[in-house]
Amino acid sequence: MLDVTVKNRGIMDERTFAGNRILITGAAGFIGYHLASSLLRQGCHIVGVDNLNGYYDPGLKQARLSLLKSYSEFDFIEADISYLDEMTALFSRVRPQIVVNLAAQAGVRYSIDNPSTYINSNIIGFHNVLEACKLFKPDHLVYASSSSVYGNQQKTPFSVSDITDYPISLYAATKKSNELMAHVYAHLFNIPCTGLRFFTVYGPYGRPDMAYFSFTKSIFDGKQIDIYNNGDLYRDFTYIDDIVRGLEAVINSPPSSDSSARVYNIGNNHPELLSDFVATLEDIIGVKAIKQYLPMQQGDVYRTFADIDDFAQDFGFRPTTDLRAGLLKFVDWYRSYYSK
Repeated sequence: MLDVTVKNRGIMDERTFAGNRILITGAAGFIGYHLASSLLRQGCHIVGVDNLNGYYDPGLKQARLSLLKSYSEFDFIEADISYLDEMTALFSRVRPQIVVNLAAQAGVRYSIDNPSTYINSNIIGFHNVLEACKLFKPDHLVYASSSSVYGNQQKTPFSVSDITDYPISLYAATKKSNELMAHVYAHLFNIPCTGLRFFTVYGPYGRPDMAYFSFTKSIFDGKQIDIYNNGDLYRDFTYIDDIVRGLEAVINSPPSSDSSARVYNIGNNHPELLSDFVATLEDIIGVKAIKQYLPMQQGDVYRTFADIDDFAQDFGFRPTTDLRAGLLKFVDWYRSYYSK
């Protein structure tokens, strides 16, 4: 049993941690919040880390964080993974047994105008997490990759054995880099690593910058929605509860060899046409959207489609939430949260 006292920049009261701990970076983010919440309900001790940046509404991050703070087994540390001294100090104090790195600058289109943000968070920040893992040897590092690494390849479904050397956005390039970095650190420093390529995750408390969220807001507000490539795009929409179940299946099952790093897809294995997605959302809300059809936007890919056979084989897991059921849950949450 390990007791560690943690105090970080006056953000949290001094307290003592005991027993096994899971450290989640990006804990106030969409996936981080849902994973932490699920694990806390199961009695795990979670140390959440987030820098609470303003990429999207900080109020939403604070709302997620408030819910997590209602659990006695949750501790929050405001810190930025792009600062190595903060990461090494945090790992030294917390000594996590499992690390789940979900902190990253997200968004394909934003990376075109703000590239340095992605280098700082996704490259330097992930390097700092790896360096801290090298020093303090957690049992398993699980980290977020992305379906964007596949670029615009024509072969579907996307398999982890496919070549991913041609990303079409800086965001995708940083996620591919994360996979390569993890492979090197696993090989050189015996850090068991698992990367998960997420496919278009959606659900309650989601990211306002994503299409399903912004479309919902615009439909309720009577504003126009922009539909790119005239609605001829396919996305493998994956409901958040399925993502969390997948993460939980992986967390306690590190690679059998310390020197190995592995990567899996985690998606719904069923791409949806964007125009059909909009029609489903309109039907659920009960309002027709005001649509503007636009050409393909720079950095976007035409189709995402996850081959999850290896994930299903290794972990006995397949998603169970279809798009309509997931959107119903999201819209119900949206109505309640925004009093619509």
